[in-house]
Amino acid sequence: MSTDTPDPRLADISVSHNPQRSRYEILDGDTVVGHADYRDGEGTRRVFVHTEVDENYGGLGLAGRLVKFALDDVAAHDGRIVPVCPYVARYVAEHHEYDTIVDRPEGTHETQ
Repeated sequence: MSTDTPDPRLADISVSHNPQRSRYEILDGDTVVGHADYRDGEGTRRVFVHTEVDENYGGLGLAGRLVKFALDDVAAHDGRIVPVCPYVARYVAEHHEYDTIVDRPEGTHETQ
């Protein structure tokens, strides 16, 4: 029997798109505990500008889960990703499966 007990804070976690608020949200039940904000850019571009997760949920990998959901949604709709948010920029730099749909923000250089 495994001694790994899942963190009880993960029991009711879900991720959804809230286009009315131009963001993807991670929820604990009905409570939003994090979000990845975007603005629609030119054509099919979705410009990610900010990501945050409630500090009480820190260390659970929720930011990564949220951003993966958001980027997969953009990809599923034949969109393009513009990572202005530092977290999203780092995420796409480490996850090369998104390389073909990433547009670098104008006036910036490659991220770390």
